[in-house]
Amino acid sequence: MKKRIISVLKYLVFLFIGIGLLWLVFRKLDLHSIADEIKHANYWWIGLSIILGVFSHLFRALRWNLMINSLGYKTRTSTTFYAVMVGYLANTAIPRLGEITRCGVLSKKDKIPFDSLFGSVIAERVFDIIVLAFIMFAVIIFQLDLLSGFLSKHVISPINSKFSDNGLSSIIIISVIVLLLALFIVLLKLYAPRLRKLSFFNKIEAFFTGLLDGIKTILKIKTKALFLFYSFMIWVCYSLMTYVAFFAIQATSKLTVIDGITVMSMGSLGFVAPVPGGIGAYHFIVKAVLVELYKVPSEPAASYATILHSAQTIMIVLVGAFSYLMLMLLTRKSKNEES
Repeated sequence: MKKRIISVLKYLVFLFIGIGLLWLVFRKLDLHSIADEIKHANYWWIGLSIILGVFSHLFRALRWNLMINSLGYKTRTSTTFYAVMVGYLANTAIPRLGEITRCGVLSKKDKIPFDSLFGSVIAERVFDIIVLAFIMFAVIIFQLDLLSGFLSKHVISPINSKFSDNGLSSIIIISVIVLLLALFIVLLKLYAPRLRKLSFFNKIEAFFTGLLDGIKTILKIKTKALFLFYSFMIWVCYSLMTYVAFFAIQATSKLTVIDGITVMSMGSLGFVAPVPGGIGAYHFIVKAVLVELYKVPSEPAASYATILHSAQTIMIVLVGAFSYLMLMLLTRKSKNEES
């Protein structure tokens, strides 16, 4: 009961943070102008953006299939796709729940160990973070003139001021964390034989062993070229679904593919933030990038962020709900066949 209350409170805190960011985005804008912009947007381009979003999730499912196969298990692409979409659906409600949910539903459906699946998802996320960092680095290099001023104003200066004001306290905190981590590792090695006698410790050890096996899946994949191709197509779809949405609004219609990659990469940070479905955080970042970098007026920039985020969220809710229903039917069918 206590854990449930804490979970609910955490969710409410992050939800209010997202709502607060939304308020910051819209507080000084002409809401009638934004509503008019949204009303007269060209939704054919938004429809194309939604289709590209679905394809990005399909390529993610195909890539995950390769990782699962490297673990020695077989699953259909359709089942994996349903699990991925159910995971995204869970993420729209509670941040970070999606990774657990998609592993849970696939584990239940195809009888694959949860910890191995979860390890493969961690490996996937680590790989995606590396790719995103590379994309952001490339974007900075190709648009150095535009981004240098933006990063200096919004990232480097705040960090410098934080460390200059609290440099000693930051060093002390980092040192304490390192010392505590070192102490924990030493104690773990000293008392490992005694701890292994405890069933609880064995369960934790088995769980982390499974995670490690999952993380190693990328190295075990035989068709690494196909893995890289699917990864490439995921980010191509992400970039294109951001780019084609520019044509829905007049003020953003002249932006280029490179601008789309920039907005996509920066906007992805909004979904990393622990707010439900990236609400508020995505709007805040995308609006800031469009206004600060490309001099798009504030109202159209906010309209673009709202339309694209809403369209992708609606797609995830609809396709995710359909996927959940299909997984339930497939699981029931499998049970009937077994009996």
